[in-house]
Amino acid sequence: MKEVNVLVTGAAGQIGYALLTRLASGETFGEDTLVNLNLVEVPQVVSRLEGSKMELEDCGFNTLGKVKNFSDINEASGDIDWALLVGSIPRGITINGKKIEERADLLKINGGIFTEQGKAIGENAKKDAKILVVGNPANTNALIGSTHGNNSSQTWMAMTALDANRAKAQVAKKCDVSISDIKKMTIWGNHSPTMYPDLDNAEINNKSVSSLINNSAWIENDFLQNVQQRGKAIIDARGASSATSAANAAIDTVKATLTETPEKDWFSAAIMSDGSYNVPEGLIFGFPLRSNSNGEVSIVKNLPISDYAQEKIDITTKELLEEKNDIGDLL
Repeated sequence: MKEVNVLVTGAAGQIGYALLTRLASGETFGEDTLVNLNLVEVPQVVSRLEGSKMELEDCGFNTLGKVKNFSDINEASGDIDWALLVGSIPRGITINGKKIEERADLLKINGGIFTEQGKAIGENAKKDAKILVVGNPANTNALIGSTHGNNSSQTWMAMTALDANRAKAQVAKKCDVSISDIKKMTIWGNHSPTMYPDLDNAEINNKSVSSLINNSAWIENDFLQNVQQRGKAIIDARGASSATSAANAAIDTVKATLTETPEKDWFSAAIMSDGSYNVPEGLIFGFPLRSNSNGEVSIVKNLPISDYAQEKIDITTKELLEEKNDIGDLL
């Protein structure tokens, strides 16, 4: 069997728990691939990973290889093909008696984590490794990590597939179609409430979703608010942030890069801007993406952008520029 080495940080958390079986089962990398897992946690909770390891063993997956637990990212990142960086410090946590609420404080605390992780992955992982940042603020965490990774042959991404899936779910209910009928969903910009889900370029049966719905008030108010604020709504409803849906989106992103993207579709993730769509270079920004047969990820170019969409893209761009400025000393 082929083998793939996968690193997961924050592996003892809720997203990690929902993620691990789907990585190990053969669903993600195929029944012909043995999945070796390097699970990483902070020293205070790394012992919990032993339970996760035992459960994975007890699942009896034919595709499960070695499972190793780590608290040292340098040891864990050796020879990996994929890194799923789930662990981060969430807003609202108390550190040294101070509740972390300000965005700038959150960015700088996570900046230290992703500085170390980026450097370790850049030096130790395989030259063509792919890295998906799930932990928020995902885009700027990915920017910090990729900067300190300093390895242009590796691909750093931040996850926007969760937003894309949320957008598809709202459209499916509105149009009374299956999720699989919705193609070319793009999330522009930041994985935050400023991100912009694009219905002009999304399609159902080769027709623009916005033209099929033909209701700008619903799109600009109900739809946009529901998608942008869905994370908060879930926290309010269940008392905890998205876990199963976040893990599912991470799996979707990995799978999207493993095979060539179908001709009449694309997927959504945030990667380093190359200046496309007038997004400044040096930002990890959500774009429509395609993967080729070699697993190389590229931005879909020359899509039409309405004045309304451009206004929304400008808002999320501004936020990412502000985040970059807040962590300028880390870059």
